[in-house]
Amino acid sequence: MRRAVIMLTAFLACVMISFGVGATSAWAEGESLQGTLKNGDAPVAGVKIKAFTQDGAAVGEATSDTTGKWTIPVPGPGTYRVDLDVSSLPSGVTVTNNRPSLSPAVADGQARNVLFPLGGGAAGNAPGQNQPGAPSTPSSFDRYADLLYSGLHFSLIIALAALGISLIFGTTGLTNFAHGELVTFGALMAFLFNVTIGLPLVLSGIIAVVIGAGVGYLQDRAFWGWLRKRRTNLVTMMIISIGLSLALRYLFLYFFGGESRAYSDFNAQAGHQYGPFLIAPKNLICDVIAIVAIVAVSWALIGTRLGKATRAVADNPALAAASGINVDGIIRLVWTIGGGLAALAGVLLGVYQNVGYQMGFQILLLVFAAVTLGGFGTAWGALIGSLVIGMFIQFSTLWIPTELKTVGALAVLIVILLFRPQGILGRRTRIG
Repeated sequence: MRRAVIMLTAFLACVMISFGVGATSAWAEGESLQGTLKNGDAPVAGVKIKAFTQDGAAVGEATSDTTGKWTIPVPGPGTYRVDLDVSSLPSGVTVTNNRPSLSPAVADGQARNVLFPLGGGAAGNAPGQNQPGAPSTPSSFDRYADLLYSGLHFSLIIALAALGISLIFGTTGLTNFAHGELVTFGALMAFLFNVTIGLPLVLSGIIAVVIGAGVGYLQDRAFWGWLRKRRTNLVTMMIISIGLSLALRYLFLYFFGGESRAYSDFNAQAGHQYGPFLIAPKNLICDVIAIVAIVAVSWALIGTRLGKATRAVADNPALAAASGINVDGIIRLVWTIGGGLAALAGVLLGVYQNVGYQMGFQILLLVFAAVTLGGFGTAWGALIGSLVIGMFIQFSTLWIPTELKTVGALAVLIVILLFRPQGILGRRTRIG
């Protein structure tokens, strides 16, 4: 009883501190569409950009300034149509991919970058191509291709975070609600080294992942490991993780601010056409990094002695300890890997949609959904669950409003779990 009172007091203290910190700082500024127009390395000024809702209602317009930048505030999350007025382009400058109208999706609190690749030449006057003043609406095929790639890209980011949280649950049984803040921490560390200090983003990302892994190690050594030694029950630890999540989130808000910011590198990068897909090279590189990380961790779990020891601890910690396995050391290794994966997910998410103080919290529910759907404690289940959730979220916008896409994903999760409670790759367990 005394232990429960202490834990409840700690939780309430975290909540009070978090709200106290939050009260001293500004909240998020809201959603917007933005971009930078360049012809090669030269900014293009005076170009008119207009934004509309999916129903065709005007949202706002802007004109690129002397640096080529433009911004249009939007009323909230959703999918918008953004038209570039090609008649306002300088003579000889065209939209090189012949797509002066795009349909980007804006997330909650996001300043979404919209990129129009510009170049010289007379391509815009070729037969069958767009005429000045009449931007074309993306075809259904183009939209399906965009949704397919964005779903895969987002799924890989979710999978990185889901893999870490699945490993931690598998070895400790802890449902860690503060895992989203590890994602945010990785993005903020990369932002610190890239924007504030001025290091290249690649080096900043590597440093952020290393720091994230170190924070994961220190978390378990100084905090969660101490609670385990005191035999704190899992429900109490879960409640503590909620308080820790709130405290960290408002701490990030206090130091970082409420606005969404971009890294200094690879911010305005034009997409290249790869068959039916229009993909920015930075996103392809992020995909490769995510796939390599996921495959490497999955292979390590299957093909190395440490991986076998990790699976032994996940199956039966007491028997693993009796077999000579250092259970605390394995759990600490898992926390280190989980922290590094979360930080990497944060860096890649920051490249994809800018950096904000609650970016990890915004995807936390989706991460839990992916882990639950795939099967708690299974690495491959986390990957499969992430693919299902990511793809469904993107393609569901074809039939339901963008604001409800997360709700739709969770509804599908509920339906699937009614028929398979253990998840796609989870194992049935006997209760009672």
